[in-house]
Amino acid sequence: MANTIRPGIVVVFYRPDADCVRRANRYAQYGHAIVVDNTESVSAAAELGLDPRITYIANGHNLGIGAAINQGVQRAIDKGCANALIFDQDSDPTGELLEGLPKLLDAAVACGQSVAVVGPAYDDVRLGGIAPFVRFGYVKLLRIMPVGEELIDVDFLISSGSCLNLAAWQAVGPMEEDLFIDFVDLEWCIRARSKGYAVLGAPQLRLAHELGGEPVKVFGRPYPSHSPLRHYYLFRNAVALIQRRYVPWSWKSTELVKFPFRLAIYGLFLRPRLGHLRMAVLGIWHGLTGRMGAL
Repeated sequence: MANTIRPGIVVVFYRPDADCVRRANRYAQYGHAIVVDNTESVSAAAELGLDPRITYIANGHNLGIGAAINQGVQRAIDKGCANALIFDQDSDPTGELLEGLPKLLDAAVACGQSVAVVGPAYDDVRLGGIAPFVRFGYVKLLRIMPVGEELIDVDFLISSGSCLNLAAWQAVGPMEEDLFIDFVDLEWCIRARSKGYAVLGAPQLRLAHELGGEPVKVFGRPYPSHSPLRHYYLFRNAVALIQRRYVPWSWKSTELVKFPFRLAIYGLFLRPRLGHLRMAVLGIWHGLTGRMGAL
């Protein structure tokens, strides 16, 4: 029998504007909407203009994306939800995606599959449109175009737009809060797969999603950019994950190959050049020495 319990819908806020609130209010139509706010100042839900049906958690400071997702998912579990959709505050999913992803997950589980998470292909017009799904390959990622109606076995999905199987969540464990922001979703997917759960891409569904800041052109190709602080987390967490046994060597080899190219791009194409390089090197050092959590 198809699952009739409304899904949890978790959205993470950080200094939200009126459009973020408007998008969050839509979710109350589709499930048990839960907003986790990592903004430094504390506001009441009514002050922000949130729909009264939304569960609002105000942290009063930035606990990181992993901690916020964990808080929201736990509330969804407490409400008896079987699955939970996760969104960034600037995600703007269609009704088709909000209704379709839980149905696809439920159908896969009903067929006897051990599924951890299902997610759409994302579409970033700044980076050339619809991004392929990814499997890890030695030295380079294997890219799979999102075509057809069948779910595609992949190695990881970005958190925004993903639909979590909460039975699998309790077996796999929560997101790793010490990573704080970058690679939080990737680490959870790797951990889920190491425990025998599938990570599945839904090629028929799309989520408009902007990856990082305004892209920079590198030899004519758009490349996602971030702040120096984000580059600190990117390098630190990559180094930390490379040292873990359950993380496959296929992913480790790809990251090691990317390291010098990333450093060159940040040092040559992003400003302030020295600031980006300094934070990247600091991240590498902290990854090697085991300093985790918020900087």
